[in-house]
Amino acid sequence: MLVLTLLGLGSGLLALLAWAWTPDRPRSQLEARWLASPEDMVTIAGERLHLRDSGRDGAGRDLPAVIMLHGFGASLHTWDAWTASLSGRYRVIRYDLPGFGLSPPRASGDYSLAADIAQLGAVMDSLGLARATLIGSSMGGKVAWHFAARFPGRVEKLVLISPDGFAQPGQRYGEAPRVGMALGLMTMFLPKPLLRANLAPAYADPTRLTDAIVTRYQDMMLAPGARRAMIARLRQSVLEDPAALLPKVTMPVLLLWGAQDRLIPVSNAEDYLRLLPDARLVRFPSLGHLPHEEGPEESLAPVLAFLGG
Repeated sequence: MLVLTLLGLGSGLLALLAWAWTPDRPRSQLEARWLASPEDMVTIAGERLHLRDSGRDGAGRDLPAVIMLHGFGASLHTWDAWTASLSGRYRVIRYDLPGFGLSPPRASGDYSLAADIAQLGAVMDSLGLARATLIGSSMGGKVAWHFAARFPGRVEKLVLISPDGFAQPGQRYGEAPRVGMALGLMTMFLPKPLLRANLAPAYADPTRLTDAIVTRYQDMMLAPGARRAMIARLRQSVLEDPAALLPKVTMPVLLLWGAQDRLIPVSNAEDYLRLLPDARLVRFPSLGHLPHEEGPEESLAPVLAFLGG
């Protein structure tokens, strides 16, 4: 009986592993589904990037440039709703950071903040942009404000959505975080129900996390090498104390925060307001960590006013 029970448990475990196993998907398959145009795959400073550029208006004139940077685990698709409203009034540029979305992992394996800042500058240079407004969400917000602190002359205005940058409990400035071995299982197992459970805390209302959104996130994470790149990025995520940097961000800053944010609490906004020379905060009582996805119309309204002001 014991042998039969063990055999039953073993069969159940094998069935569970077979259900959960999620290998990388061919890049050709993902590009066929998510790449709007082959021209959106570009090479900048030796790196292959998935980048979309709305370009010029109908008369061929340059529009004010807005560059949007996504958060951890996301892709340029996170900005779809905002892009639809901004296009025609602004030149909207968005790209997948290396190892996310359709941008391949970095050959160098360097996922440091310094590498992301240098890449942002290279993107602007490649597109002929001396200045632009930056919009960044979470991790992308950290890249945006660090770039603005180092190169204030290149940033017109800055929009930060629940930006990363201040140490959370258990973190220390100047030290790489400890990434548990269990996270490595993600490279083999990423079934959609598990991914949904991990994405749900980013939404105040989980019912707005549709199956289409979960499918998009899963597809992007199953790009060849993407999950290993994500783990490498986490291991290289060394925070620098913002106290010396944020006062150098001299351009106007708009902070957007969902009051129901369970990933980076809205209380962090007070730290930014204390250190930024010219910043204002807009809270969204019913939204979470991704207001541009969860409530795009509500969250874009103050951005349009800020950009036009």
